Amino acid sequence: MIILGVIVILCALLLIGVSVPMAFGGLLIFLALVGGHDVSGFLPTGHWKMNSLVLLAIPLFIIAGAVMEKGRIAKPLVSLAELFVGHLKGGLTAASVVASGIFGSISGSANATLTCIGSIMMPHLRQANYPQGLSAALIVSASPLGLLIPPSASHILYAWVTQQSVLKAFLSTVIPGIILVFLLCLVSYLCLRKVEGLTLSRKVTPFNLVLRQRSFKALPALTMPAIILGGIYGGIMTPVEAAGVAVIYAIPIGIYVYKGLTWKTFLQTMRSAGVTIGVVMIMIFMVLIVSRFLLFEDIPGIAKELVYSVSDNPIVILLMVNLVLILIGMLMDDISGLLLSAPLLLPIVQGVGMDPIHFAAVLGVNLGMANITPPTAPLLYLGSQVTDTPVNEMLKPTLILIVFAWLPTLMLTTFIPELALFLPELLLG
Repeated sequence: MIILGVIVILCALLLIGVSVPMAFGGLLIFLALVGGHDVSGFLPTGHWKMNSLVLLAIPLFIIAGAVMEKGRIAKPLVSLAELFVGHLKGGLTAASVVASGIFGSISGSANATLTCIGSIMMPHLRQANYPQGLSAALIVSASPLGLLIPPSASHILYAWVTQQSVLKAFLSTVIPGIILVFLLCLVSYLCLRKVEGLTLSRKVTPFNLVLRQRSFKALPALTMPAIILGGIYGGIMTPVEAAGVAVIYAIPIGIYVYKGLTWKTFLQTMRSAGVTIGVVMIMIFMVLIVSRFLLFEDIPGIAKELVYSVSDNPIVILLMVNLVLILIGMLMDDISGLLLSAPLLLPIVQGVGMDPIHFAAVLGVNLGMANITPPTAPLLYLGSQVTDTPVNEMLKPTLILIVFAWLPTLMLTTFIPELALFLPELLLG
C-alpha cells in the first residue's frame, strides 16, 4: 500500500504544478511521517553518490548552453541551414529541424534549443507565410534532438547511474537522431505540399559568394561540436574535460565573434546558469534518495514480477516499458525521469535480452517524445511562449508529428537493436 501512496503523492504534486525537486522532497516527508521509514538513513546515499567527478559535466554543459543561447551562436547555424534548403518548398521548416539538431548537439539542452531556434526561426516562418501552428509545433518537436545527438547531459547521467560507458551511451542515439531528423523533415514537407502562398528563398548555387560568406561565419559555431566530440572519441579528453573546453570555447566566440554577449551580460548569464545548476543538483539529490528507497523496497523486482505476470512475450513487455517511460516523461523533465526510470526498468528490459546501451537509446527517444506529448508536455507550453502561438493551434500538428515521426523512430529504435548498437560496437568494440 505504501508504494501506491508514493505513486499517488508524486503524481498529485507534479500535476498541481509543484516543482520536481519539491515534489520529491514532499514524497520524502510522506515516507518519514506515514511509511515508518527513517529518511535520514537515505541521506548519506545521496551525498555519497553525488560525490562523483562525472557529475561535473552537468553544470559545465549547462553553462555552455546558457552562453551559447545569449551569445547568438545559433543564428549563423540557422542562416547556413536556411541557405541550403530555404529555396525548396517546406525548406524553412527543414532548416529549423537541421538547425535544432546542430545546436542541440552543442548545448545538449532541449529548452535552450527551443528558446534559441524558436526565437530566430519563427519570424522567418511567419514572413514566408508558413502555417503558424505547424511551424511552432515543428520547432517544439525538433527541440529534443539535443537529447539524442551527442554530447548529451542525460546520457552522462544514464551511464553514471547504470555503470555503463559514457561514450557508448552517446553513440547509441546518433542513428535514431538522424532518423528522427529525416522523418520530421518528411512529415513537414507532406503537410505543406498543398499549402499555397509560401515564400521561397532565392535559389543559390554551391559556389555562390553568399554561401561561402555564410559558411565562413558559421564555421566557429560548427567547430565547437567537432572539437568536443573529436576530443572525446579521439581519447584526448574525458566528457568532463570536453564540457569544460565547451565553456572556455563558447565565451570568446559569443563575445568577440558573434557579439551576442558583453562582459556585463556574461555575468548575468552566469548568475542565471548558477540558478539552473542549483535546481538541477537539488533535483538529482532528491531523486537519488527516492531511487534508493525504491531499491531498498525492491521495487524493480516487484515491477518485474508484475510485468511478467501480464505477459512473458518480449514484444509486449517492451511495449509496456515504452508506455511507462512516456507516462514518466509526461510528468517530469528528462533528467529526473531518467534518474527515476533507469534503475527501475533496466532489470526488466535486461530480462528480455535488451543490452543496457540499447536501452539508453530507447530511454532517450521516449523521454524526448514524452516532453512534447499532451496533456502535460512541458516543451509544448514553453514553445507556445517562445513562438507566441496558442497551444490549441499547435496541438493537431504536434500529434501528427508524434504519430508519424516520433513513434516510428521509437519503434525502430526499440525493435531493431542494431540502430543503437552499430556505432558503439564499430567505434568502441
